[in-house]
Amino acid sequence: MNPQIIDIHPHIISDDERRYPPAPLFGKRSEWSQERPTTVETLIAAMNDAGVAKAAVVHSSTTYGFDNSYVVEGCAQYPDRLVAVGSVDVLQPNAPEVIRGWHDRGLAGLRLFTGGSTKEFDPSELDDPRSFPAWDLCAELKLPMCIQTGPIGLPQVTALAKRFPGVDIILDHLGRPEVADGAPYAKAQSMFELAALPNIYLKLTPRIFGDVRKGSATPETFFPKVVAAFGAHRLAWGSNFPTSPGTLAEILATAQDSLACLSTEDREWIFSRTAQKLYPALA
Repeated sequence: MNPQIIDIHPHIISDDERRYPPAPLFGKRSEWSQERPTTVETLIAAMNDAGVAKAAVVHSSTTYGFDNSYVVEGCAQYPDRLVAVGSVDVLQPNAPEVIRGWHDRGLAGLRLFTGGSTKEFDPSELDDPRSFPAWDLCAELKLPMCIQTGPIGLPQVTALAKRFPGVDIILDHLGRPEVADGAPYAKAQSMFELAALPNIYLKLTPRIFGDVRKGSATPETFFPKVVAAFGAHRLAWGSNFPTSPGTLAEILATAQDSLACLSTEDREWIFSRTAQKLYPALA
């Protein structure tokens, strides 16, 4: 295995609420951000303990809404190890200007949060024409776009991938496919159909590592099928730490165990090389 492990989905929460006041998207703060807050210093310590070399830190929309100050300023303290992925309201007329401003401050990627722990998924903003100028700018600046949605949003994701082939789209949690039916995973067909679009990438997180051990699903039947469809060069590991329970070391160990059925080269892509491709500053 390549000894350099890279995580593309941890979060950080400041312990200074006066400097970084919470203002959660949709008006409801996530429970994890209050119960398991992790500062950038705590993340670095957890990375050291787990043997994680670098990370693309994802802004917590359910804590700070569209204010990326903490993720940008926190990652700037460790420029050799961290890059920041933020969120912008892409429906606003000034979205391109706002994105340029955050990019100038070090933002390395964007994320669209259409729902999750605090709100049901609403994919309507994904293909809203008001967002298209922001997508055009992402292509210009080579900013990858993470999308948090479920199967309900995959038609919109497909349309965006076709409309903006110059933007790498990273689907959080694989788009939350239903896999309990087991091989050949017919209920996850909408996810597998995305493989035909070369700019769509999948983020492997604790959610899928748990789901593949339910019902008739197994890691040994699911992950080789995903690799066969997408190629390991379009798959990357994300810890979802501290949103997902457990230490970063425990989360990484679960991922490594679940992917032990893959080749060494495939695992190198998933745990390192795909991340470096998506976020060159991590190379």
